[in-house]
Amino acid sequence: MRLLVIMEHDGAVVRAASRSAAAFANLVIQETQGEIETLVLGCDLGKVAADAATYAPTLTADHSALRVAVADRYAQVIARVVLERKVDLLVAASTSWSKDIVGRTAGLLGGAMASDVVGFEFEEDELLLRRPMFAGAVTATVALEGHPRIVTIRASAFDEIEPAKTPFEVTTLELDAETLPDRIVLEGAESRAYQRPDLTESRVVVSGGRAIKNSEDYERLVGRLADSLGGAAGSSRALVDAGVAPNELQVGQTGKIVAPDLYIALGISGAVQHLAGMKNSKVIVAINNDPHAPIFEIADYALLGDIYQLVPELIEKLDG
Repeated sequence: MRLLVIMEHDGAVVRAASRSAAAFANLVIQETQGEIETLVLGCDLGKVAADAATYAPTLTADHSALRVAVADRYAQVIARVVLERKVDLLVAASTSWSKDIVGRTAGLLGGAMASDVVGFEFEEDELLLRRPMFAGAVTATVALEGHPRIVTIRASAFDEIEPAKTPFEVTTLELDAETLPDRIVLEGAESRAYQRPDLTESRVVVSGGRAIKNSEDYERLVGRLADSLGGAAGSSRALVDAGVAPNELQVGQTGKIVAPDLYIALGISGAVQHLAGMKNSKVIVAINNDPHAPIFEIADYALLGDIYQLVPELIEKLDG
C-alpha cells in the first residue's frame, strides 16, 4: 500500500495536526508493510520541506502559482500526484483547509472518502475506519470501496509523529502552472490578530459560553484567564452567533475540534454540539451557575457559581 500525507504548514514548519496525520499513516504502513511519502504545497518551501523531511520522504510542489491556497489549483496538483505516484491512500488532517481542498481532490479522483477518522483496524486485510457521527453520539466503523481512498484524521485522536534523527529525501516536483485552473481568486481574509496560541495546538484552552454578555467581558474573563495559563481562548457557538467572539474561535461540531491537556468551560451549558468538539480533553473544568448544566456530567472538576465573580478571583490567584 502506498500512502501520501498532505502536510499543512505556516510557511516555516509543518502544523501539529499534519504531524498527527503522519502518525496515523505510519501506523497503517506498520500493518501493511507499505510506503509513505508526504506532500507539501506552496511557494518558497525550503524551510517547510526541511521540516517535513524529518518525518518521511517528502515531495514539494513549489511555485508562485501556489502561493495562495485555493481549492481548484491545490486539488488538481494533489490529484495529479496521487495518480502519478499510484497512491492507494491519501491522508490529511481534518481541518478547515482540508475540508475545502481535500474534499475537492476526492471529487476529482472519484475515490471514496471518510472524514474525521479517530481510529482504524484491519479485518482480513481490509482497512476499517472509525469516525464519529451524529455530533459524536455514535462512532461508526466504515469500509471504503473504490480507489484511491481518501481520509482526513481528527488530530486529537493520534499522537504527533516523532521526527527522525536523519532527514529523508526531498523531491521537487515539476509543475506546469499554465495547466492549472484559475477560476478562484482570493480577494481577502477577514480575521482578528491574536497573540495567543492556536486553538487546535494549545495544551490549555479556555472557552466562554452564553453567560458572557459582550466582547469586553469575553476578553476580560476568557482572554485574561487564557493568558494567565499560557493557553488559547475559545468560544461556544452562542457567542459567535451573538457577535461576541469571532468564528475562528468556535469550538464544537461546526467549529474546531480540540483535545488539550486542560479545557476550562466558563458559562457553557454543554450542548451536544459543543461537547463533540472538546470532550476528548484530558482534564475538563467547568464553571457554571446552573447545577443541572450538562457540562458537569463530563467535567473532571466542577465549580458552581457566577463566572463574573469566580473568574476574576481565579485570575488574581494565578497572577499573584
